[in-house]
Amino acid sequence: MLRRAWKPVLGTTVLVGAPAYVYYRYYMKPTRETFTIPVKTTGPDGKRQVVTQTIPLLTKDEVDARIREHAASHTVMRHGGIVWKSETAQLASNSPIEDAHASLLIERDASDTAPPGDYLFFAVMDGHAGPHTSRVLSDVLIPTVAMELASRIKDPSAASSEAGLMAKLKALLWRSSSVPYDSDPANVARAIEAAFTKLDAQIVNTPLDILYRSVNPEDLKKKLIPDLSQHPLATSSIQAAMSGSCALLAMLDTSNRNMYVAVTGDSRAVAGVYEETEDGRGVWRVEALTEDQTGHNPNELKRIQSEHPADEAQSVVRNGRILGGLEPSRAFGDARYKWPREVQEVLNKAFMEPKGEAMRPPPPTLKTPPYVIATPVVSHRPLSFLPLSETGAPKPKSALRFLVLATDGLWDELSNEEVVALVGGYLSGLRGTIPKAQLPQLVQTSVGSAGVEGKDKDHRRPQQGAWAFEDDNIGTHLIRNALGGGDVEHLRKLVSIPAPLSRRFRDDITVTVVWWEDGREAQAERVSIPQGQEQAKAKL
Repeated sequence: MLRRAWKPVLGTTVLVGAPAYVYYRYYMKPTRETFTIPVKTTGPDGKRQVVTQTIPLLTKDEVDARIREHAASHTVMRHGGIVWKSETAQLASNSPIEDAHASLLIERDASDTAPPGDYLFFAVMDGHAGPHTSRVLSDVLIPTVAMELASRIKDPSAASSEAGLMAKLKALLWRSSSVPYDSDPANVARAIEAAFTKLDAQIVNTPLDILYRSVNPEDLKKKLIPDLSQHPLATSSIQAAMSGSCALLAMLDTSNRNMYVAVTGDSRAVAGVYEETEDGRGVWRVEALTEDQTGHNPNELKRIQSEHPADEAQSVVRNGRILGGLEPSRAFGDARYKWPREVQEVLNKAFMEPKGEAMRPPPPTLKTPPYVIATPVVSHRPLSFLPLSETGAPKPKSALRFLVLATDGLWDELSNEEVVALVGGYLSGLRGTIPKAQLPQLVQTSVGSAGVEGKDKDHRRPQQGAWAFEDDNIGTHLIRNALGGGDVEHLRKLVSIPAPLSRRFRDDITVTVVWWEDGREAQAERVSIPQGQEQAKAKL
C-alpha cells in the first residue's frame, strides 16, 4: 500500500517542484550588492555637475581573484648557495593598464676574470597618456642598459671619448692595471645614465627621423609636408613619443657586490635592512633608494628653473606640475614637453591630419623646450652580505634583506615605513589580520635614508583599521593593504569601481619585491619555480 501511494506523491512533487525551481532559478536570483560614488558630468546646460552613480560590488572572492590575477613568483639559486627570489603583482585602474615591468638575469661568462656572479635586473614602468611608452620600455630598457655596459666593459676608451681628460687618463690606468671597468660604481652609473638618455632620444627622435628621410628637398623649400600617415612606423613611433613613462630599474651585480637603482620619474624603491638588537627582536631599517622626481621636489624645482630663462621661473612648474600639466619632472617620451611648438605642428600635419586625427597640442606656456628629461638619478649601495658567511661563522649584524620597486600607485597609499614593515612582517611569518596600531610592536622599524616626498599624500587612509596578511605573493600582499587591507568593505569598493571612473580613486599599481635566502640552510620556506622560467646567459 505504501509502495503504491509513493508513486503519485513523487509525481506530484516533480510537477510542483520543477516550476518552482525554474521560477527561483531565473526570477529570484540573489541581488548583487551595490554602492554609489559621486561622478562629475556635463549637464544639458553645458555646466559641470556631480551626479551619483551606482556600482555593482564585487564579492571578496572576486576581489581576491582580481588582485591575484597577474601575480608571478621566480626563484633561482646562484653562486655560493644564495637563493634569489622575486615576486611581482599588478592591478589595473586604467584600461588598458599603463604600467609595465621586466626582469632579466645575465650570467657572467666563465672566462671572465671577475669573481663568479651575475647581473640581476628588475624594472617597473609607470606609463601615462597611454600604455605605449611603458610597453616599449618593458621590452628594451634592460637590454639597452646591458648592451651599453657591455660595450664599455669591452672598450673603456669608447666611454672615455665622451668625457674629459681626467676620465681618459683613468681609463688608461684601469686598462694597464687590469681593473674591471664595472668594479667602479661611478663607471656603472655613467653607463646607466647614458643608456637611459640614448634610449629616450631614440624614442623621441624616431618620428623626426622618418620625416627627415621622407622629405623631398624641393618640397621642403615650398614648405610642402608629406603624408606619412601610412608609413609602417607612423602610428607606433608617434604613440611611443607622445605618451610617456617613468622608469625604475635595479641592477644587482653579485660579482662586484654592488646594487644600483636608477629612477626617471616618480616611481620609488626602498630597501629593508635587518639589524640585530640586544633583545633579539631585531629592527628593520628603512632605506629610501630614490627621490620622487616631481615639481613638489625642491631639488627638481631648482634644477628645472636653472635650465630655463628667468622670466619662466614661475611658470615652468605650477602646482607641482611641469607647465601646470605633467606631474613627473623626468620621463621617457612626453615629446609635447620636448619638441618645439613648430616641430609639433609639422609632425601633426604629416602623421595625423591625413587620417583626420590630431596630436594633443603642446602646453600653452611652452617656450624653451625640453622641460622634461629622461636622465636618471642613479644611487649605489654595496651588497655587503656577499659572499654569504661560511656555515657556522658569525653572520653580519646588519644586512640588506629585501628591495621593493613600485609605481606611484602604491606610494599614493602607503609610506616607506609601512611598506618595509608589511614586507618584513610577512617574511617573518606574520599571518592573519593585525590591527594597524599593533604592527609597530610586532615589526620594529627605524628610518635610515628618508628620501624626498614628491607627491601630496593628504588623502592617505587613517591609521585606524587593520592590515591583512593572507596572500601567497608579497606583491599582492602590498596591493591588498594599499587598498584597504583588513577593511574588507573598503577594499571591495575600491577594486569594484571600473575604468575610467576608478582613476579618480586609485592608480595602476605594479610592485616587485626582491629578497634573498641562504640556500645552504633548511629548504626555502616557499615560492616554487614556475615551468618555463627562462634564464638569460650572455657574455658581459
